[in-house]
Amino acid sequence: MRFLSAFSLLLLAACNPPETGDPSAPKVAPILTTEDAHDDQTFAEPEKARVTHIDLDLDLDFEREMVSGSAMLDIIADKGVDTVILDSDGLKIDSISDADGKPLQYKVGDIVEGKGAPLSVEMGDAREITITYSASDAAALQWLAPEQTAGGKHPYLLSQGQATLNRTWIPTQDSPGIRQTWSARITAPEELTVVMSGLSEDDPETLDDGRRAFTFEMDKPVAPYLIAIAAGDIVFKELGPRSGVWSEPSMIDAAAAELADTEAMIDAAEKLYGDYRWGRYDMIVLPPSFPYGGMENPVMTFLTPTFIAGDRSLTGLVAHELAHSWSGNLVTNANWTDSWLNEGVTSYFENRIVEEIYGKKRADQEAALSFAAIEKTLAEVGNEAPGTALHQPANTDPVGSAIVYDKGAFFLRTVEGIVGRDRFDAWLTQWFDNHAFQPATSVMILADMEENLVKDEAEAEKLKLREWIYEPGLPDNVARPGAAAFAEVDAAAKAFTADRTLDTASWDKWTSAERQRFLAKIPRKMSNADLAALDDALSLSGSGNNEELFLWLELAMQNRYEAAVPTTEKFLTEVGRRKFVAPLFEALMDQGSWGQPIAKRIYAKTRSGYHAVTRGTVDAMVNG
Repeated sequence: MRFLSAFSLLLLAACNPPETGDPSAPKVAPILTTEDAHDDQTFAEPEKARVTHIDLDLDLDFEREMVSGSAMLDIIADKGVDTVILDSDGLKIDSISDADGKPLQYKVGDIVEGKGAPLSVEMGDAREITITYSASDAAALQWLAPEQTAGGKHPYLLSQGQATLNRTWIPTQDSPGIRQTWSARITAPEELTVVMSGLSEDDPETLDDGRRAFTFEMDKPVAPYLIAIAAGDIVFKELGPRSGVWSEPSMIDAAAAELADTEAMIDAAEKLYGDYRWGRYDMIVLPPSFPYGGMENPVMTFLTPTFIAGDRSLTGLVAHELAHSWSGNLVTNANWTDSWLNEGVTSYFENRIVEEIYGKKRADQEAALSFAAIEKTLAEVGNEAPGTALHQPANTDPVGSAIVYDKGAFFLRTVEGIVGRDRFDAWLTQWFDNHAFQPATSVMILADMEENLVKDEAEAEKLKLREWIYEPGLPDNVARPGAAAFAEVDAAAKAFTADRTLDTASWDKWTSAERQRFLAKIPRKMSNADLAALDDALSLSGSGNNEELFLWLELAMQNRYEAAVPTTEKFLTEVGRRKFVAPLFEALMDQGSWGQPIAKRIYAKTRSGYHAVTRGTVDAMVNG
């Protein structure tokens, strides 16, 4: 049965969409022109003039913490349109010219906080322009001094472009709905190696000035936030025929051991939802200042070292970033109001990969942890908070990742449970195939579900698709995880709550998900004596699992447990992942005269080592 079949989707902007199931990408991706696809975070007007390709030629200057060089842009414009509008945030523009070197007039408009400024170029009939520029103090780029690296001898550079930070080092139309191919030539000091989120074209070229030049290409149109770079003293280790890992030399063996299941994960993902379309799947394990768990940059996933636990218990992170190769990179939210299309679909896909590789028990446990995060968020902000809807219009107050990630995943789990796994998987596969290398919106996926998945009106009423996407809270048809996944752990937490009973033999046998569940379920208010006994029995302060260590330190700081302050300080000094750093500083700041001096002292020492993404969150807590 068909629903909402008449609805206008997109303007093709001089190209046709890829054929269903065709793994080859178009050189020019479509632009969506419906109101729901409009991106208010860009100054661009892509329906008039849009960037289709970027060719970067940049030098990395570690002493001045600056990139400089040129960006050549290919542009498609409507007849009679003689101006293209780009996004720029702090870029120093030296000149702009056409393909013949003729100077073009340009203007940098007024700065809008959090958005940068429009860069308007009067291109006339030109459809290729070259911008000569430099970027320093770019929020997307983090420059690490040698002492901030594991090796301690060479500097390091890493980028983080999502959501709108790449405009601080690349002059382009910085919107997920304006997909672009790209190429790059990057020079760096000869002792450093450069990697990017494109395929390396040749061996690096040794130059006469003590530098090397590296070249890269991404021949598939991608959202511009997915252009990424890293440079440092890094080495490579192969994992499989199409996968490998980069890291600093001292970390490479541990990283490769933790990532040993990667090739099997790729096979599992393809079995679920079709071909991997990007060629290679390589990863780089970055210094610990990287602000996120991972970033799904095509062909070069960026990973935090905090996932290395020695037992592959946290490799759900890798499954998540791999799944983005379909949901997020292949089919991308047209704007950030629909980020659940990236993260929620990916979180569902991640859990399916985990089930294939590690079994249903682990998958169910990790899903139960995610559901607990949803319940915690709803308890804190209320079921009617607008930010608890999947589609989040502009100016909606965000409430955290539990909605776009976890509620998004449980939406799809619920749909799967109602229509059956076989029908659901067939639908999701065709969604990826039919929208490959294109932007998408909530309106589009709802229409696709109603047209290609829902069989009749009765099933439509059961599914409550529109309620899931557009209304706050959790619909009453949610597929709640069963109690069996954590029955033993919940019983142990209940016993500990009652009389501080601890079964250390069980703890030693538990999975990481079970340990995390236990730490989340025990009382939030505890005496120093109870905390000391807990730490002594379970060796929490010495845990090599950062998820477990974080939960313990957060609990300790919330209870003013002085003995854990040195471990907390060490953790905050060594780790820059915002997921861990921000809650620990929040826990300290919430403790008034006890915790605030500790937070301010630690932050004064650690702030310079954090990425701008992490600093932006913690600054408001500690220095606000």
